[in-house]
Amino acid sequence: MTAVATPPASGSTAPSPLSAGPSTRRRRMGSIGFRIFTYAALLLIIVPAAWILLGVLFKAAAHWRWDVLWTKLTPAGGGLRDQILGTLILMVGVLIIAGSIGVLAGIHLSEMAPIRKNGKRSGGFLRTSSDVLAGFPSIVLGYVGYTAFVIGLHWGYSLPAALIILSIMVIPYIAKTTENSLRQVPTGYREGAEALGMTMGYSLRKVVLKSAAPGIVTGLLLAMAIACGETAPLIYTAGFANTLPHSLTHAQFPYLTYVVFTFYDQPSVQAHYLAYDAALILIVIVLLLLVLSRILVARTQRHAEGAKTKTRLPRPPRRPKGGDPASEGVDVAGIAARF
Repeated sequence: MTAVATPPASGSTAPSPLSAGPSTRRRRMGSIGFRIFTYAALLLIIVPAAWILLGVLFKAAAHWRWDVLWTKLTPAGGGLRDQILGTLILMVGVLIIAGSIGVLAGIHLSEMAPIRKNGKRSGGFLRTSSDVLAGFPSIVLGYVGYTAFVIGLHWGYSLPAALIILSIMVIPYIAKTTENSLRQVPTGYREGAEALGMTMGYSLRKVVLKSAAPGIVTGLLLAMAIACGETAPLIYTAGFANTLPHSLTHAQFPYLTYVVFTFYDQPSVQAHYLAYDAALILIVIVLLLLVLSRILVARTQRHAEGAKTKTRLPRPPRRPKGGDPASEGVDVAGIAARF
C-alpha cells in the first residue's frame, strides 16, 4: 500500500530547507564577536610585553652609560663586561652541547627510528621521556645539578656544571623542533633522492636538512634564548662572580640574570641602575637572536616546498606577417617538437 502525499493546506507555505539556519544578522554578529575576541587575545599578549619592554627601556635609558659594556663590576658599581661575556659563553656552550644532541635526537626520531607494522616510526618512549624532561621546573634541574656535580663529583660551582644542566633543560625543545621540521619535508624529496641513487646520509645532508633548516635554526635560537634568560639553575650550579674565572672547576661564573635578580633588591641606587642595564642588555640579545633567526630562515626558505621556480620555454621563431609557414620554409614540426 503506497502512501499518498497530502498537499499543503491553502494559505500555508512549505518550510524552506534554509529556514532552520541562523539568520544573516545572527551570523554577522557572531563573526564580529569572534573577531573582537581574537583582537582581545592579541592585546593580552602585546600589552604586557610592550609594558615590560618600554618600562625597562625608559628606566635604563635614563641613566645609561656606554662604558657599562667594557668595564668590570666592582663593589662600588662599575660595569657588566664580564657578565655579558659570561652570558655569551653560556649561550655558545649550550648551542654546541645541546644543539648537537638535540638535532641528532630529532634526526633519529624522524628518519632512523624503526618502522612499525602500521607504517609509523617507533620512538614513543623517547618522545615521552623528552616531554617529561621538558616539563621539569628549572629550579629542580638546578638542584639535581647541585647534588650531582657541585657536591657529588666535587666540581664546586663551575662552568661545566652550568652548561650540562642548561643543555639538559633545552635538549627536548631542540629535538622536538628538529623532528617536526624534518617531518614537514615532502616525501617526494626523499623519493626523488632515492630514485637518483643517493644514499640515506647523502640525501639527508643535501636534500632533507636543507628544507628543514628554518625550523631547526629556530629551535636552536630558542634554546639559546632560554639559556640566556635562566637564573635558578645557574644559582645552584655556577654561583656568581664579578669576573671571569681562570679554571673550569671550583670557580664561580658571572652572568647577567643574577644581576637582574639580585641587584634590584639591594639598597644601593647604583645597583638598581646595573639591574636595569642588565635587563636591557638581555632584551637586546634576545631581539638580536630573533632578527638573526628571521634572516637565516629567509635565506634558507628557497629550499622549501613553496619556493618559486622560473622555467623558461624556448621561444619559437617569429613568423613574417602575412606569410604562410609552409611557403616561408618554416619547420612547423620542429617548432612543435620543442614544446
